[in-house]
Amino acid sequence: MLEQIADLIHLSRRQTRSLSEIGDIIKELMSGGVPLKKALSCLLIMAELFGVVFFNTAVTPHGQTLDLTGYDLVFCEEFEGDSLNTDLWFSRNNGERRGGFNAASQIKVKDGKLVITGEYLEDGTYGEGWYGAAISLHKKYKQGYFEIKCICNDSPDFWSAFWIQADHPYEHDISKGGIGGAELDIFESDNYEEKLPSYHNSVTQTIHCNGVDDDVENIDSYRLGSFKGKDIYHTYNTYGLEWTEDEYIFYVNGVETTRTSFGNGVSQEEEWVIVSLELPEEINLSKDTKTEFIVDYVKIWQK
Repeated sequence: MLEQIADLIHLSRRQTRSLSEIGDIIKELMSGGVPLKKALSCLLIMAELFGVVFFNTAVTPHGQTLDLTGYDLVFCEEFEGDSLNTDLWFSRNNGERRGGFNAASQIKVKDGKLVITGEYLEDGTYGEGWYGAAISLHKKYKQGYFEIKCICNDSPDFWSAFWIQADHPYEHDISKGGIGGAELDIFESDNYEEKLPSYHNSVTQTIHCNGVDDDVENIDSYRLGSFKGKDIYHTYNTYGLEWTEDEYIFYVNGVETTRTSFGNGVSQEEEWVIVSLELPEEINLSKDTKTEFIVDYVKIWQK
C-alpha cells in the first residue's frame, strides 16, 4: 500500500521513508501507554516528516544515540603543529576543479585546527580564479565509525564536505551497485542559500554508486536527506557514519539521522577518507569573498 501511495504522488526514496516513519509513529501512538512527553515529541517528529513528504524539507535527527561499544579508536587527528601531517594526509585533486581550482596552498593548520580556505586569487598556483582544496588520508579504510568535528564555511556557492570514496564508485562493472565501491557523503553543507532558518542550518547526506540498474551511463544516487545541525556555520558540530557489514548508519551530533543498505549492499572495498571545501561549476560571489572550513578533529573507530 505504501509503495502504491508513493508511486501515485511521485515520492522520492527519502519521502517514502518519511511516510513509512509517520505510519510507524501513528501505530505507536495508537497502541496506547505512550507517556505525554514522548507523545508530544512524536507529534513534533511527525510534523517534520510531513514537511519532508510534501516539501522535501530538513528534519531534526531523531534516531538512536551513537554507541561505540565494541569499537576501538584507530585513528585520531587533532591537527597539532603548524602544518598538515603529510605522513597521514595528501592534497587531493589539485588542478582544475569544476568552476575553479584545488590547490595545496589553501590548506593551513593553526591553533590546533585544519583550515581550508576558499577565495579568488589573481596569482594562484594554477592561474587566476577561484580556489578550494581537498585532503585525503593515505591509508584506506573499510567499515568502522568515521567522525568529523567542524565549522562549515559561511558563504554560498562553496560547500564543506566529509566523505568516503572508492577508487571506481561510478564504473558500472566495478561498483556493481555499491558492493565494489561507493561514494559515501557523510555530510555536505550545501543548504546555505535555503531561506528557512532550520533548512539553512542543515547538511545533506548521500550515497553514489553505479550498477544498481542496467543504465551504465548514469550514476545511481540516493539522497538520504537534509538534517538539522546547530548553527553549523559558526559553531562546532559532529557528523558521522557507522559503516557495518550490513548497512550505513549516518549521524549528526551523535544522533542517528538515517540508515540504509542502498544499492546491492554495502561496499566491500577499502576506501579513501576525504575532507574538502568544494567549488560549484559557477561561482557568483564578489572577488573579495573569503570563506573558511574549520576542522577540529577527524577520528575513526573500528571493531
